[in-house]
Order: sequence, then structure tokens, then C-alpha cells
Amino acid sequence: MDLDLDRLVVRARGLIVPGRRRILGIAGPPGAGKSTLAGELVGRLNGDAVLVPMDGFHLAGAELRRLGRARRKGAPDTFDAAGYAALLARLRTPEAGTVVYAPDFDRSLEEPIAGSIAVDPRVPLVVTEGNYLLHDEGTWARIAELIDEVWYLKADDEERVRGLVERHVRHGRPRADAERWVEGADEVNARLVAAGRTRADLVITRGLTG
Repeated sequence: MDLDLDRLVVRARGLIVPGRRRILGIAGPPGAGKSTLAGELVGRLNGDAVLVPMDGFHLAGAELRRLGRARRKGAPDTFDAAGYAALLARLRTPEAGTVVYAPDFDRSLEEPIAGSIAVDPRVPLVVTEGNYLLHDEGTWARIAELIDEVWYLKADDEERVRGLVERHVRHGRPRADAERWVEGADEVNARLVAAGRTRADLVITRGLTG
């Protein structure tokens, strides 16, 4: 389906079951607009949902440098996939009176920030978004089993790449470096993410004006 926010809000609200915790996932390649869509959904659900991004499980820059993986940041092995799976499992079974604190990712610092997102046990829907929700290798293969429904967001590739370059420039990369990074890292990751599209419950297309 095309990106129709009203219809998507109705579908997301349909996942809410009183007295139960449900999880909605939004997957897609870098720059597709996952975090924007997830944020808009949560905002429209009027307190019935909270956003917990996968990007909070990026490994810290110091650890990536130790592992020799800093130039491939964003690849599947540069996240704590087991930690993300453990959090999703905990979020599926909330304990009365117990707030779960989830990590977030600060793009201005390019670092994960622990304990940033408070998930109240009374909130019925968790929305999570990230590249690898449909990835089927290693620990990532467990993720889809922990999510009630996964949507895949597909965007026009030329527009998406332009947006990625501009995002990196806004956060301090020289334009030439940003273009090299997108080609050598983000787009390598995008091709891997696209392989999971057929496993999505819903494919959403965001066009040039979406």
C-alpha cells in the first residue's frame, strides 16, 4: 500500500488489545523514513503507544573501533542483537508497576544512550523500528518472532540516498565523505535489509512526495 497515515493509524490501533502488550515493528533500509513514520504513529495513538528504536542497540564507537568495525557501522554485527531481543521479550510481558527503561540513539553524538525511554507497563502498544527486524541470520532471526506485526517501508532509492547524504552532512560529515559513507556503508546495508522485504506483514511505499 502507499503511505497513507490515516489508514496506518487505524491498522496500528487494531493491534491494541486491552490488558495485553503488543509490539509493532517498522523495518526498511537506511533513510526510508522509518523513525519519522514510527514517531507520527505514536503521536497519533494518543498515549496508547511508545517508540523504542532498534538503534539504541548500536555498539558504542569505542567498541566498534576496538573490533575494527567503525567503518561498517550499521551492519548487523555492529548492534547488540541479543540485547535488543532480550528487551523485546521483556516488553512483551510487562510487570505491573514496573517501568522498563530502553536505550535511544543520539544522532548528534552518533552514540547510544542507555535508560532514555521509559516504557510504562500500562501502555498497550510498543512501536519499534530499525533496519534488521526482518533479518534472518544469527540472533536477528529471533526478532520477528517477538513482534506481532512487521511493516516494511520502501522509499524511492534516489530520494532516499540524497536524504542520507544530507543527513550525514547535517551531523558534521564533509559532503564528499558523506557520499562515500552512503555508498560504502549505508547502501551495502540497504541491500541486505531489502532481502527481508518478503517476510513483512505489510509493505508500504513512500514515493517521491511521500
